[in-house]
Amino acid sequence: MWEFETEPEYQKKLDWAERFVREEVEPLDALWRHQVFERPIDPVIGRIVGPLKQQVRDQGLWACHLGQELGGQGYGQVKLALLNEIIGRAAWGPVIFGTAAPDTGNAEILAHYGTEEQKRLYLQPLLDGDIVSCFAMTEPQGGSDPGVFTTRAERDGDGWVINGLKFFASHAKWASFYLVMAVTNPDAAIHHGASMFIVPSDTPGIEIERNMALFGQDVPGEGTHGLVRFTDVRVPEENVLGGEGQAFAISQTRLGGGRIHHAMRTVSQARRALDMMVERALSRETKGSRLSEKQSVQNYLADSYAELTQFRLFVLYVAWRIDKLKDYRAVRHDIAAVKVLTPQVMHNITQRALQVHGALGTTNDLPLNEWFSGSMILGLADGPSEIHRVTVARAVLRDGKPAEGLWPTQWLPLRQEAARKKWAEFLEPTGADQ
Repeated sequence: MWEFETEPEYQKKLDWAERFVREEVEPLDALWRHQVFERPIDPVIGRIVGPLKQQVRDQGLWACHLGQELGGQGYGQVKLALLNEIIGRAAWGPVIFGTAAPDTGNAEILAHYGTEEQKRLYLQPLLDGDIVSCFAMTEPQGGSDPGVFTTRAERDGDGWVINGLKFFASHAKWASFYLVMAVTNPDAAIHHGASMFIVPSDTPGIEIERNMALFGQDVPGEGTHGLVRFTDVRVPEENVLGGEGQAFAISQTRLGGGRIHHAMRTVSQARRALDMMVERALSRETKGSRLSEKQSVQNYLADSYAELTQFRLFVLYVAWRIDKLKDYRAVRHDIAAVKVLTPQVMHNITQRALQVHGALGTTNDLPLNEWFSGSMILGLADGPSEIHRVTVARAVLRDGKPAEGLWPTQWLPLRQEAARKKWAEFLEPTGADQ
């Protein structure tokens, strides 16, 4: 017997979150979609958002991504996945629930590796929602490949001096502090030769050369991803996170669970796109009948429903495996598979929904345009899909083995020969093998 169910008490919280996001959070997107991360927050928006955050806290659903040992609720990945499926309906959802990226991953890093003083200065304000942060890892010459990073941090007296250029530093222009990966030992392999630093954003030597806008999502020239130059940026020894040479291990801490959460938020957006497609199909008539009666539209709906259902169940399965094994490395290939599927599912469903809506679907009056462009961005965020496919393929190949002879093991003559040997005592007396 295999059952899919949620504990009754937690289901009540999910039901509350569903109503809350639809009735209280989604309206924020209609007026202030592109002001989600702006700091300082607009006073008018602040007077609305503050009480909403408090309601989430009162429900025990604030910043649930941290485990109990790190000061959080300890819900586990399955429960977090179910909650993120609801939160992802609105751009303001993660902010209202204290789970906005990159702050969630940065909070996990600080909770795991930060000293008590670092937690007091940076983690607590982050969890309280008073500030936002930036994760500065990617570099322009090599994308997300740490093996070609050139940003250096060199010892100088009782501290470090950082020089280099970081690319796609998310929320750099609003962040109160950056987490910066820099090479500290160029003679060592990158897995052991780079360190992670906490760098307050007001440290001298930091220059945001450009705020890049994501197509279809940001206002040109006013983007959310910074090209940031660090010139002789000095930080004290105590701003090293987790010890020298640990940057790569630290960066992996923030990615595993985060990819599951992003996938479930994608599920919620894809479901909204499917719901919009259904509504449009039932509302619009052309050539004497509704779109819902056109076979091509019916195919769109059927394929979208099947893809979304399969994807959702796979993500929940991977979340369940994380909870059971409590080892992200053991589930690494499954997480990579989720990462590959996330942009594909989002692309397919939003493209169909956009097509069904016709010209209106291409405008900013509907969210489909943004979701469609977002699907392509998802294929590059946290490493391109091609890299994650390699991870999946290697895991699948590792569990296999080559054929022992010239022919595949499933070649019918070989199987027949093996079967005859297995039942030789029955076949030979009767000639049934002829």
